[in-house]
Amino acid sequence: MSEWQFIDWIRSRTDAAHKSGPKVDPVILGPGDDAGIVTLQPETIAAVDMLMDGVHFELDKIDPALAGRKALAVNLSDIAAMGARPVCALISLALPAKGGLNVGQKMMEGIMKLADEFDVSILGGDTNSWSGPAVISVTVLGEPLPGRPTIKRSGARAGDWVLVTGNLGGSLGSKRHLTFTPRVKEAAFLNTHFELTSMIDLSDGLATDASHIAHESHVAIRLDPAGIPVSPDTQNGSAAQRLAHAMTDGEDFELMFTAAPEVAREILGKQPLAGVRVTHIGECVAGNPQLTWRDGTVIEPRGFEHFLD
Repeated sequence: MSEWQFIDWIRSRTDAAHKSGPKVDPVILGPGDDAGIVTLQPETIAAVDMLMDGVHFELDKIDPALAGRKALAVNLSDIAAMGARPVCALISLALPAKGGLNVGQKMMEGIMKLADEFDVSILGGDTNSWSGPAVISVTVLGEPLPGRPTIKRSGARAGDWVLVTGNLGGSLGSKRHLTFTPRVKEAAFLNTHFELTSMIDLSDGLATDASHIAHESHVAIRLDPAGIPVSPDTQNGSAAQRLAHAMTDGEDFELMFTAAPEVAREILGKQPLAGVRVTHIGECVAGNPQLTWRDGTVIEPRGFEHFLD
């Protein structure tokens, strides 16, 4: 199958999705032209992630549909962390010349199934073949919720409580990093009903991502080790080892957010929140931007990180 035949195969599925998708489809022109056309609000929110075979997934061990699903899901999680609504996606695939058609079709099936679940339209993209492993890049465009702000990492204030959705740790061993549900609905519920001061999705581990909030907001964050919701997926090891997994494993794709104490108490009083448990794990305090335990011990921002020579 040629590149153009593969694009036609994608179009046959995305065209049907546009016709049966969201009640008001923002896509005016989808795949098939030099560029797509989409109607968005004046403020557009964009997120992009590139995933590679051998780094973010291993195609010799999993169904390629899961790789495609994850590639879209991580971007939906980023849009959720802004308290926004995902609208459409651009998909770029670099596929191995040998066996790439089957891989590409399954990846797109995984993407389109998740896109349909969250009313996200496929706007377009690009496809190439080469001698290397499969690479997939997804860009998602979103927009603010009606009448609500975009939530950034930089708004936390001294005195705010720190909260987190779900459980943390063990995502790789349990394969949850491939099957997680991005917290789009939960983030929308939070942003619609409460005044949050900052938010981030936990992709690189709580220790690293909480440090991002601390530095962007110029506050110190003090965590309660007994309050960290350690996932049952970290069942092996001592309590200290399981806590370390919850802090540094990464790829949980839960939401960490901050709010004034009175707002946080109201959120905690509405458990479970959109079907997901929320836990109070610490507070923001005045001081140098850093992460500590309540006894003052500094927590190193360790988690997953890409390195370059």
